[in-house]
Amino acid sequence: MSKSLIGGITNRVLMLIAAALLVLSYISAFVNPAGTWYLMLPGLLFFPLALLNVFLLVWAIARRSRAFLIPIVALLPTLFFAGRYFQTGNSGTVLPETSGNNIKIVSYNVGRFSNIRDKNGKVCRKECEDSVYAFLRRTDPDIICLQEYYASDTEALRTAMETYFHDYDYDFYVFSGKHGCFGNIILSRLPILGQGVVKFEHSTNLAVYADIRAGGKAFRLYNCHFESYNISYPAIVKGLKHRKDGIWKETERKMQHSLSLRPEQVDKVLRHIADCPVETVLCGDFNDNPMSYTYQRLIRGHRDTFCEAGHGFGATYSVLWPALRIDYIFIPKTFEALSHSSPHVRFSDHYPVVSVISAGNLTPRESAP
Repeated sequence: MSKSLIGGITNRVLMLIAAALLVLSYISAFVNPAGTWYLMLPGLLFFPLALLNVFLLVWAIARRSRAFLIPIVALLPTLFFAGRYFQTGNSGTVLPETSGNNIKIVSYNVGRFSNIRDKNGKVCRKECEDSVYAFLRRTDPDIICLQEYYASDTEALRTAMETYFHDYDYDFYVFSGKHGCFGNIILSRLPILGQGVVKFEHSTNLAVYADIRAGGKAFRLYNCHFESYNISYPAIVKGLKHRKDGIWKETERKMQHSLSLRPEQVDKVLRHIADCPVETVLCGDFNDNPMSYTYQRLIRGHRDTFCEAGHGFGATYSVLWPALRIDYIFIPKTFEALSHSSPHVRFSDHYPVVSVISAGNLTPRESAP
């Protein structure tokens, strides 16, 4: 058998493997990962798998190989999913600020204010907190949704809200411990009619919600923080460098744990939404990318503000940017997204999500539940 024939067969096998993995990434968005956790891995790797197939396509065309059909067929569905990661042409034309139904929303996982450190590696929590507050005041949103908010205690939390956000109504739910408290906060310049919390079993993640009045009508906003993978990329790299035994098994265990909890949490929020008499806005840190069961379930009945009004890469997690987009603002189909951005401020390992939406077609309601 000639070397050229062996090389051709090897190349086609590699192309078929890359194509199969990309197809599995499409399938992963529609399969509950709780029972088949390994299927979510291709979905998590959708972005690099798509790039790999594009490279193989260009390479095959350059070699005038008929095998170019393999990556082409695999890439065709990407036309329907690529917009969840990258957008072109959205100008984000914002209606005049005088419009009473235009609402600017910021959703931001602030990472317990632990991303700024001194030269000795010590967390500068106060400096980070002040930087986040200054960013939020400059952005001047109507509604702020914070995840992984940290304070020494609830009294310190209330003091911070009244000091920095005295012109906002606010609601929060935090878990308290000996090292402080942390949780989710909703702040709103628009009237909050009612509020509540959706707790998740066996987890310190949660969703808080508020019924908000805009233009004489109301909608319910959910600030969600779903289960994370609880893995540290630097820890994995360090473990591999020092040949730490069991690093992959430990990572697998953590991923299986999170993947068993997150679908249950998503379904619990969806059941809560099903009983809501008004339209709903969903935002927060979903800890899942757009090619996931989480995204596919939550987007039903909603629209993604990035897909509607974003531009460029939509990634919101600074690690491995631009591959990971895990923070979102979803709006009802009767709303309109006028702008969407994710400023690259370094006060957290997440980037904030900022969107201006038009709520001109809100469903009327008589009172808050």
